[in-house]
Amino acid sequence: MFRSATANYDEPWKAALDDHFDAFLAFFFPEICQQVDWSLPPQPLDKELQQITAGAETEKCVADKLYQVWLLDSQEIWILIHVEVQSQYDVNFPQRLYIYNYRAFDLYHKPVVSLAILGDERETWRPSYYQTEFMNCRLRLDYPIVKLLDYAPRWSELESSANPFAVLVMAHLKTKITNGKPEERAEWKWALIRGLYNRGLTREGIIRLFQLIDRMMTLPNPLQERLEQKLQQFEEERTMPLLSNMELRGLEKGKEIGKEIGKEIGKEIGKEIGKEIGKGIGAQEKAQSAVRTVLQARFGSAPEIEALKQITNLRQLDDLLRLAATVENLEDFQTALTALI
Repeated sequence: MFRSATANYDEPWKAALDDHFDAFLAFFFPEICQQVDWSLPPQPLDKELQQITAGAETEKCVADKLYQVWLLDSQEIWILIHVEVQSQYDVNFPQRLYIYNYRAFDLYHKPVVSLAILGDERETWRPSYYQTEFMNCRLRLDYPIVKLLDYAPRWSELESSANPFAVLVMAHLKTKITNGKPEERAEWKWALIRGLYNRGLTREGIIRLFQLIDRMMTLPNPLQERLEQKLQQFEEERTMPLLSNMELRGLEKGKEIGKEIGKEIGKEIGKEIGKEIGKGIGAQEKAQSAVRTVLQARFGSAPEIEALKQITNLRQLDDLLRLAATVENLEDFQTALTALI
């Protein structure tokens, strides 16, 4: 008898949104997707979201994301996405969604579109508006929702879809239904991973979706090891193996280990940079080199040193060092660096 492992919904949803925001809108909200000008890349607004959600409960299993997009009529809007993945309904969810919506507008005066993905197990819980009324004063916010349970009868449609969110929905549904059933979850996890090879995906696409499934559908160690052995055998039997199992697991483990290494390196070098602030060019070069060292440790590569040399303010370099130790990917770091140049 195997002890169940706690599922991880939040990180895979956030990672999928970061990688495939256009696919997210196309899959769940096609009418909105058709109005977006995709020639202008959407901009994630993580710092703005942190300010909007400041003081909110952090223990909820929620993946919230905020993006700046431009419509075909050149209008700039903000899209605030709420992925609610709790196992039971949250009576305060509509109010929280409304609060985030008005905070975003109040702080930045941008039109805000709130979208909700409900990943819970309660069939009848479908909150699509928030309303409050007192005396003759009434306030109401209506917002579109998607209920993931509605996709359960459409399994064949999900299997044939080329959209990466079809895979994520399948993994989400099977993770929910196998709660407390680790052996059954292991079987479904293997079926979903094996199915990736039949979707006509690129090598990189299979690896990325593998990582999302692997993160979400957590298993006890013995079952995980058994699954890895099956995957290794499956790869060896293919005439043109995509990627060895050890490499697949190493990508994810290396990212987590690298993040911890980066934090530790960042702490130590950050202390030294703090001592050097105000000492001139030597301190600048040391700080620029420190940023690259942390990025190399975490991601295996770093921006060209010439780009970093354009940042000469030591406090900005100290901020970049802290970012290098905690950022989710090199692309987000590059975006922050470009904004400073």
